[in-house]
Amino acid sequence: MRRLVALFAALVSLSVFGKPPPILLAHVLPADVDVSAYLVSEKYDGVRAIWDGTTLRFRSGRVIAAPPAFLEKLPTTPLDGELWLGRRTFDTLSGIVRSDPPDAAAWANIRYMIFELPDAPGTFARRVAKMHEIVPSAQFSQLQIAPQFRVKDRAELNRRLNAIVRAGGEGLMLHRADAPYVTGRSDALYKLKPLLDTEAEVIAHQPGKGKHTGRLGALVVRTPSGVVFKLGTGFSDAQRVAPPPVGATVTYTYRELSASGKPRFASFLRVRNEP
Repeated sequence: MRRLVALFAALVSLSVFGKPPPILLAHVLPADVDVSAYLVSEKYDGVRAIWDGTTLRFRSGRVIAAPPAFLEKLPTTPLDGELWLGRRTFDTLSGIVRSDPPDAAAWANIRYMIFELPDAPGTFARRVAKMHEIVPSAQFSQLQIAPQFRVKDRAELNRRLNAIVRAGGEGLMLHRADAPYVTGRSDALYKLKPLLDTEAEVIAHQPGKGKHTGRLGALVVRTPSGVVFKLGTGFSDAQRVAPPPVGATVTYTYRELSASGKPRFASFLRVRNEP
C-alpha cells in the first residue's frame, strides 16, 4: 500500500511540477556588439511562461494554474513569453499567477506577451513573422506579440532604452535576427538595463541592528559561481520581518562587479519570479 501511495505521489509531483523546460536565457549586452544585427523589444517585468500546446508552465517546470477559459484560447503551437500585467505591477501579477484556484476576474487583465516559438525552424526574424500569423489567428486579445524593432546604432538603442525607462519599463532585450532556435544562456540574446540584475541563493540570515533589531539585517547569498556576499538593502518592512528563507533564490540589482567578483551597490529586488 505504501508503495502505491509513493508511486501516486511521484506521478502527481511529475504532472504538477514537471521538468524545467529548456529555454533561452540572456547575457548582459557587451560594449562591442553590433546592435544593428538584432531585433529589439521591451524587457517585461513579468513572469516567464512556456506553453507546450497543452500545458502552461513556469520556467521551473511547475504548472501555472491559469483559468480554463484562458488556456482554451491558446493555440496548439508551443509558445514562449511573459505573463504581464503592465509596468511596475510585478507584485500584483505574481500574486495572481501563483493563486490556485485561479481568480478568473484577475486573470482577465493579464496579457501573454509572446517573444519566441520553441523548436520552430528558421531564423528569429522568420519566427517573428510566423508569430504574426499564429497570434492573430487565435482571436484572443490577451495573447499578444512583444513588439520587435531594429536600431541602426548604439545611440538609437540608448534613446529607445531611455524612453522605455522613463515610461516605467525595465529595459530592452536584443535577439539576434539571424539566430536559429537555441536554448540555454546564449549570445543570441542580450539584455540591456540601467541596472544589471542576476540571481543568488540565500544561505543565511544576518540579524539586524539599530532600527532593524529583532528582524532581518541582511541576507547572506551565494552566486552560481560561488561568490558569497551580504545583501542588506532593498527590503520592505514586511520582508525584514519575514525574509526569504534559506534555500530561496532571490534576484538582486547591481551596477558592476568588483575585482574579486562581488557586486557593487547590490540591492534586493525580489524572490525569483516563479514558485
